[in-house]
Amino acid sequence: MKQKKILVVDDEKDIVDLITYNLEQEKYTVVKAYDGESALDLVKTEKPDLIVLDLMLPGIRGFDVCKFIRKNPETEVLPVIMLTAKANHVDRIIGFELGADDYIAKPFNVKELIARIHAVLRRTELRPDSEKVESFTYKSLHINYRTYEVTVDKKKIDISPTELRLLRFLSNHPGRVYTRDQLLDHVWGDETFVEPRTVDAHISRLRAIIEKEKNKPRYILTVRGIGYKFTEIK
Repeated sequence: MKQKKILVVDDEKDIVDLITYNLEQEKYTVVKAYDGESALDLVKTEKPDLIVLDLMLPGIRGFDVCKFIRKNPETEVLPVIMLTAKANHVDRIIGFELGADDYIAKPFNVKELIARIHAVLRRTELRPDSEKVESFTYKSLHINYRTYEVTVDKKKIDISPTELRLLRFLSNHPGRVYTRDQLLDHVWGDETFVEPRTVDAHISRLRAIIEKEKNKPRYILTVRGIGYKFTEIK
């Protein structure tokens, strides 16, 4: 199996060396960058499988590096784990809105970071191509994307078109956290007069339909202070 290549971006050499050493112990190939401009160049030339990206970089900031990556069709699905000294909810939300796959604050436990990298890469490998996959099954939930039928415990359930689009989007990206604004963009698109809290209402109705216990969801999980995700499939 081809070794996965990780791009580590941080302006602190000691941190880059620490992460590099531990990644190489896990048999990853590591590429290093110490500023945003070099990181973007290496994304093009080295084509990494994942980026560990510090936010507080000289020159082009980490937020902007992530933004450039997501705007480029060739790299828009490239996994990004943001690494930063800023741990408040606002920065985390901004990071996820820009498309970060995960977020870890300094000071960090390097073993936890490695575990997060393993998890994000595993999710990426499991991520289905939504244009090709015709159905989805997890536990007692089954979705037929071609016929737009949803069954729970083999019983067909009635679901609105909006809730079906919401369920399809989330199930197509298991383990990935989305903010309310991101879900509005992906599911509602250009519909006008839709408030972010509308997402909460639809999530609540969706849980009432597909979950055995609405207050103890197994499928659609709340990530406090950020948004929602479909549970990680292991």
